[in-house]
Amino acid sequence: MDSISEDKVVPAEQAGERIDKAAAHLFADFSRAELARWITSGELTVDGKAVKPREKLRGGEHLTLRAQRVVREAWQEAQPIELDILYEDEHLLVINKPAGLVVHPGAGNPSGTLVNGLLNHRDAFSRLPRAGIVHRLDKDTSGVMVIAADELTQLRLSRLIEQRKISREYECVAEGRMVAGVDVDRPIGRDPHVRTRQAIVEEGKPAQTQFRVLQRYRAHTLVHARLQTGRTHQIRVHMQSIGYPLVGDKRYGARGKLPPGCEPELIHLMQNFPRQALHAKRIAFEHPISQAQLEVEATWPEDFAGLVAGLQADVG
Repeated sequence: MDSISEDKVVPAEQAGERIDKAAAHLFADFSRAELARWITSGELTVDGKAVKPREKLRGGEHLTLRAQRVVREAWQEAQPIELDILYEDEHLLVINKPAGLVVHPGAGNPSGTLVNGLLNHRDAFSRLPRAGIVHRLDKDTSGVMVIAADELTQLRLSRLIEQRKISREYECVAEGRMVAGVDVDRPIGRDPHVRTRQAIVEEGKPAQTQFRVLQRYRAHTLVHARLQTGRTHQIRVHMQSIGYPLVGDKRYGARGKLPPGCEPELIHLMQNFPRQALHAKRIAFEHPISQAQLEVEATWPEDFAGLVAGLQADVG
């Protein structure tokens, strides 16, 4: 992080101008998107007060900028990682993330991540906080992700998520036969007993998920899940909490359940499924720049499709 500390006085000739326009003139070393973000966050103030970008100036006000600017870390190197791009324009892209791909570099995964691939795909990502990422998928969750390619788009996408105006829909395979769909509203926080897990905890953050049954098999259920909030491991925790852990999700209660008397092929398939059976199927939102309605779907990966086909064949 670079710390920024600058002060400016609004000249008389800029009286009547919007704050964001005047700031772009006075703080010329920074992009309009950066300044808009700092005004919105309260890091750029007028006479010591937080303001809105569209407010007008009278002239003579003191603009104070105290902000943190993200600097690209040395370990965030561009690497030629293939991206399955479902949609792309100058402002954003939507990808189908494969299971096994980590989103951010970290202590256990210093390279070979989605961020490294984004930096290789387009240099613009190197100038953005978190390389333009506004939401994430777990390493072993596959499916659709939207990524911003400029700061204004990143700011607006983040707002849309906060305002619950981005529809995120998933499909998963659960152990057990669900009788009906259910809306789960249970707070999620760090598990007090196992720090690498999340859990239903009274003091946790609000979390809501809508679950609907797509198909019942003899001992499993194909489920549609719609997120109302975006907590870590939300679908996995909520499904465990109602007694239907995801296939392959040993961290959250999967027991390797099998249909009674099933064929050896299905036993092998179920026992060797390598991850939690969770796929981000669809995302829909208003494009933050063009205002066009975007709706993008990611097809099932081979392992998920094979699991569903095996369960369907077992039904006969």
